[in-house]
Amino acid sequence: MTRTAPPPPEPAEGDIARFPCDTCGSDLRFAPDTRQLKCDHCGHAEDISNAAPRGGIAELDFEQAIQNGLSQSEMEETQVITCENCGASTAFDDDLHAAECPFCATPVVTGTGTHRHIKPRGLLPFAIEENLAHDALTAWLGTLWFAPNGLSAYARKGRKMNGIYVPFWTFDADTKSTYSGSRGTHYYVTKTVMRDGKPHKMRVRKTRWRATSGRVARFFDDVLILASKSLPKRYTDALAPWDLSELEPYKTDYLAGFRAEGYRVELSDGYTEARAYMDRMILRDVKYDIGGDDQRVSHVDTDIRDVTFKHILLPVWLAAYKYHGKSYRFVVNGRSGKVQGERPYSVWKITFAVIIGLCLAGAIGYFAANNG
Repeated sequence: MTRTAPPPPEPAEGDIARFPCDTCGSDLRFAPDTRQLKCDHCGHAEDISNAAPRGGIAELDFEQAIQNGLSQSEMEETQVITCENCGASTAFDDDLHAAECPFCATPVVTGTGTHRHIKPRGLLPFAIEENLAHDALTAWLGTLWFAPNGLSAYARKGRKMNGIYVPFWTFDADTKSTYSGSRGTHYYVTKTVMRDGKPHKMRVRKTRWRATSGRVARFFDDVLILASKSLPKRYTDALAPWDLSELEPYKTDYLAGFRAEGYRVELSDGYTEARAYMDRMILRDVKYDIGGDDQRVSHVDTDIRDVTFKHILLPVWLAAYKYHGKSYRFVVNGRSGKVQGERPYSVWKITFAVIIGLCLAGAIGYFAANNG
């Protein structure tokens, strides 16, 4: 039987959200399968307090934030530990004295550093439990034939995975662009060329260009930019798509039992990356608007207005394994179970495959020579 828990007190600066179990006093954690706070010690469960409806998460004004004009209620300060090996900054409990970095498996000792940052506006709660993420990782490793057997066996032993909320920025913007360029239309002419002393006719494609200009407009909604430097961007990009329509307003309840990484890509740098993405999309729109068989774009002038943003957290199950002195990192989308990571290679397996390939090629060549 469950009951609705009273609203927990907001954590003090530097604290991690803690939710003691009313039955046994142990810490509750957010359980993705039931979307409740659950005690792993006694099984007691509590509903998330005052669950807010999905959607409608308020955006923040970008210009105001850049000019340090956000209110104090939009800022927070958390205690973090920074890994000297990979630079990841994650929140830790005050009473934790030593730990292993969840991003690279390097032993780290906790410090007393703090990170003051823009408070998250929303998050996607974890939707799959650790065991399902581990099964997805094991299955993915099983598809990598050239992976070392030892690493696959090491992963199958059930070593704990870390549930991390990874920081992202999202940007909205209304854009209107004017452009000038040229539309190319293909046509063909027949030419006569000499080959082996004989005339041959061939079709040659040419392009007729005509100057053109026009306007395009596009509203960008939730351009997603990774705000972490702890994981290769190609891994996190490959975890997409994310169901951002299911974003929940930020509540510390969802962080119970998980860690949250502090952003290391500042807001201005995130916008620079988002703007580069917008410019690419606008250029594509311009070429489509020009039409024809080919396009030349000589100038684009974009007016961008109403730029807003959100700091959000997305759920990732992370496994960092040290194998033969090297760290291997794997990430699992905490919503869909999609897996990405470093592809380890076994020298012995590759050598064996090359030898087998050479033997097969030699056998094919032998039979071809004798049957020719």
